[in-house]
Amino acid sequence: MANIHINIGSNQNRRQNISAAIEALRLVFLDIKISSIYQSPAEGFEGDDFYNVGVNASTDLSVKETAKALRDIEQTQGRDRTQPKFSSRKIDLDLVLYDDVIDQKANLPRDDILKYAFVLAPLAELSAELIHPAKQQTYQALWESFQSSNEYGLTQYNINQVLQ
Repeated sequence: MANIHINIGSNQNRRQNISAAIEALRLVFLDIKISSIYQSPAEGFEGDDFYNVGVNASTDLSVKETAKALRDIEQTQGRDRTQPKFSSRKIDLDLVLYDDVIDQKANLPRDDILKYAFVLAPLAELSAELIHPAKQQTYQALWESFQSSNEYGLTQYNINQVLQ
């Protein structure tokens, strides 16, 4: 059984799309744990703010099967993959971690961990003491370092209050 971390993002009908994604993840993965919601400005384009949520889960699926399951959920929810990488979207599901796997082709651990507060913050919230397989630092230490050296706009909300 592999332990995984998924980042969910949406800036269109955010509450509805994130709620639907979480419910879909519950049908595929086990031991779901959900972070707070993190609101952040659009990165790389002008658009509405995003909600991002981190999800820890367990799975018997391989890396490839897990990535396909996430793409299938996105497609079911109407994700348009013809849009540019940096654009508004209904739903975005990214496999951020798969156990301690380091695989450049699969982008594991996802390089966004070290680039974006909206990926690292929920990961540090859910897995503070877990060690980044390449950096060999805890996610809490990485988050503290990120906070001291980067400017970012991130607001944290209790998920139960936002997704009621």
